[in-house]
Amino acid sequence: MTRAADTPARAADGLDARAAELVRSAVLADLARRVVADCGVDVGLVGVPDRSGPRPRGGAAPGAVAAAPPAAPVPGGGPAGMVLRHWSGTRAGLLHDLVVPSGTGLGGRALAERAPTWVPDYRAATTISHEHDAAVDAEDLYAMLTVPLLHDGAVHGVVYAALRAVVPFGDVRIGAVAELAAAATRALAGAAAWAGPPVRHPAPRPRPRSGGPAPHGPPAGHPAVGGRPPAGLTRREHEVLRWAATGRTNPEIAAELGLTCNTVTGYLKSAMHKLGVRNRVELALTARESGLLG
Repeated sequence: MTRAADTPARAADGLDARAAELVRSAVLADLARRVVADCGVDVGLVGVPDRSGPRPRGGAAPGAVAAAPPAAPVPGGGPAGMVLRHWSGTRAGLLHDLVVPSGTGLGGRALAERAPTWVPDYRAATTISHEHDAAVDAEDLYAMLTVPLLHDGAVHGVVYAALRAVVPFGDVRIGAVAELAAAATRALAGAAAWAGPPVRHPAPRPRPRSGGPAPHGPPAGHPAVGGRPPAGLTRREHEVLRWAATGRTNPEIAAELGLTCNTVTGYLKSAMHKLGVRNRVELALTARESGLLG
């Protein structure tokens, strides 16, 4: 029987899980963008493990409950497949929400083998299967690199880096993509830890960084009551950071807040400097503990 005293703790568990999922989504969306921006490729994609079994292309409708049984795991305990949930640089939509069973294509091979793999010409490659050629053709992609996101033996997803040209992948570009993948994987592991068993508190209110009793009023670094921004940030910087932490791009934030892209960039740089973070991946890691998602 559930006691009334358990209700706040259970609610906090749910909030932690939702916050962790927001951070996870922001990290992976940023990873797809940074692969394009930092690694000199045309398209970045990120596939996430799919354990829900077969479903219609594009995912279930909002609010729908999946009726399919869980997909059987592949040998080694990995996911049976993944879904391409995040993308940057795409022109068509055939790769969006594409279901990739483990072992199929280049990304499915990386998922199954848990190792980076690449081809200079996807369509002519003889070392992979070709179930997804129509989607690849629609994007006019040729050279492709895939790197699994691994932590403690668990597969968090696969990142793709692709070019619209037939070229070999050199060590510099492979290393750059692998470095981004490693940073994102650390962020995902942190988000998963947040969703684990929390420390119990008498009430669901944030703790101060010192770990001592909660003072009267909001702790430093968290949004104050009444919508005031965290200490050191202006109200506008706080707004921009909240949107950025959920994976929005600068143009999307500008449209949402009625600002120009240059103005959003300025607010974001200023606020990130004040919080001591260098990029959006680090922003996602610190978002929850600094109260930005609260």
